[in-house]
Amino acid sequence: MPMPSPSPRLRLRLVFGEDAMLGPGKAELLEQIRDLGSISAAGRAMGMSYKRAWSLVEEMNAAFRAPLVLSARGGPQGGGAQLTETGAQVLAHFRSFEDHAAQAGAGDIAAIGALLRDIPDGK
Repeated sequence: MPMPSPSPRLRLRLVFGEDAMLGPGKAELLEQIRDLGSISAAGRAMGMSYKRAWSLVEEMNAAFRAPLVLSARGGPQGGGAQLTETGAQVLAHFRSFEDHAAQAGAGDIAAIGALLRDIPDGK
């Protein structure tokens, strides 16, 4: 019996010049920071080192006119991080862009999928 082809996923990355890009990984990191209130917790949730998560936040903060994430060091009240208004806007626009691209390309994606061999989904 042939295996059904896995559902396709659309993964988009926006590249702005040499050093600035935004893709699914950074968008997920922003969502995790928003939801968990911590860069380290966001990194852990994604299986990413604290250093890597911080590095990505620094890249994003440097690339935009205003920072996307504000952080406070630990101490008696503890540390934490939150998205700025700009960070929330960037995340919302990126997710909206993904949704629009998926809707606009649904017919072409289905047509390409219909031409694929049966592919195990790896689960």
